[in-house]
Amino acid sequence: MQSLRSGTRTCRPVIASRSPRLQTMGLFGFGNLFTKQEACKLAPKEAPSGLKLATFAGGCFWGLELAYQRVPGVTSTSVGYTGGPDPKPTYDSVCSGRTGHAEAVQCTYDPKECSYEQLLDTFFGRIDPTTLHRQGNDRGTQYRSAIYYHDAEQQKAAAARIEAENQRLRSGSAPSGWAGDRVVVELQPAGDYFIAEDYHQQYLAKGGRFGNPQSTAKGCTDRIRCYG
Repeated sequence: MQSLRSGTRTCRPVIASRSPRLQTMGLFGFGNLFTKQEACKLAPKEAPSGLKLATFAGGCFWGLELAYQRVPGVTSTSVGYTGGPDPKPTYDSVCSGRTGHAEAVQCTYDPKECSYEQLLDTFFGRIDPTTLHRQGNDRGTQYRSAIYYHDAEQQKAAAARIEAENQRLRSGSAPSGWAGDRVVVELQPAGDYFIAEDYHQQYLAKGGRFGNPQSTAKGCTDRIRCYG
């Protein structure tokens, strides 16, 4: 997934499932390598004492996770599936677009070191919030953009930020790379969040497609290469 700004477990299956055609044929003609996945496990609904959870969806979860890994005050991240009714999602089923789930990133953060508004800054700085069910070349409801709030404070902050971004669009001061004229990011209460398969976790930090790890250093501003 190309940025709109400009020792892993098997990477090949990850690559092979990125397009509808490759889901069917496999990148190298090996067929679909995801047909026997086990259902993903639910994540805890609460963070450890003193920390908070934040959940965002914005296209492919690999690049968005790396962006959050770099945010000071974020203590851990995971990629997963949320927002849909399917109680047993897998990467393969989510990619089909039939589960209702979106690819998402969940952060655990220390509110004494990182405000929720800073996490929103990262979110809106990473995506185009005006494209419906799409980020870059990734299209489908599984790639929709959404903010899943965990409490009333997050809901209020996210709603205010969406309105602020709409005002920027109306005034003509929004980033030039945004394609539409209004924000179409969903704002929903956080529900069940299923942790994605191990090979997706911290995928770009571990090397990505080309075995070239990208920095997770706090404050790092290196360009995120979405496949590695």
